[in-house]
Amino acid sequence: MLYFAYGSNLNIFQMKRRCKDSIFLKKINLKDFRLTFRSKYRAADIEPKKNSIVPGGLFDISKSDEKKLDLYEDFPILYRKHYFYYYGKKVMTYTMVNKSSFRFPTERYLNVVKRGYKDCKLNSKYLKKALQK
Repeated sequence: MLYFAYGSNLNIFQMKRRCKDSIFLKKINLKDFRLTFRSKYRAADIEPKKNSIVPGGLFDISKSDEKKLDLYEDFPILYRKHYFYYYGKKVMTYTMVNKSSFRFPTERYLNVVKRGYKDCKLNSKYLKKALQK
């Protein structure tokens, strides 16, 4: 299955540790969404926002990887699944269930996310914009 990663799941090392079968395919943009950070965990989330973009990584994952991600993302308590189509192919990602206000991420988490932006060769201007709340 296809999985759209953002936040800490962009980090190739972390993804391989969480999902051993995962294969990074390419970078893509999720249109009409924006990146933010929220909850007591100060974790990444995406939410609908017209004319915005969330850059991310498109991964091919196995069913067993999906189950591991479900556990990691605390599905369906903390995150729920969101589906969209990319060139006619169904893609899964996660969005937070409860939309709390912006919470600046911890330095450790932010460094993992920044590494993921480098790993996937993403434009960090969108990350910087998400951090300006």
